[in-house]
Amino acid sequence: MGGIVTGAVIGAGQALVSSGRLSPLRWSAATAAGGGLGLLLGAALAGYRTDLGSPALMGAVGGVLLGVAQACALPHTARQPWLWAAAMPLLWAAGWAVTTPAGVGVDARFTIFGATGALTFSALSGVPLHHLLPVTTPGRTTRPDSLREVDA
Repeated sequence: MGGIVTGAVIGAGQALVSSGRLSPLRWSAATAAGGGLGLLLGAALAGYRTDLGSPALMGAVGGVLLGVAQACALPHTARQPWLWAAAMPLLWAAGWAVTTPAGVGVDARFTIFGATGALTFSALSGVPLHHLLPVTTPGRTTRPDSLREVDA
């Protein structure tokens, strides 16, 4: 349940800052589903261990499911959505990998990496997501229900 709630919150936040290029409901639901299943499978495969490599393994495995779910939720005008799916395991593993050395107590079994991991993930993921999403131009807007540009 923690992964689902965490995914829904992250997905809603990402959709809100996407300048209308992501459907909030579709993106949040995909992120919740992928995040919940990814955390469950990733943690189980890592054996719920908290040594340095286990959270990175958990992130990589979880990132596969999250990436596929989010790639399916990208608008049909997105460029190469499967690049996002391929990047997510690496990005989530990086987020978790920096968490332990930063001093976050991963032994508390959080559902998401700490602030250092979040900063790492955000810095690394913003560029590919911005590249994949359709471009909006001044004087035009994107309708959230269709995610196609329309005259404003």
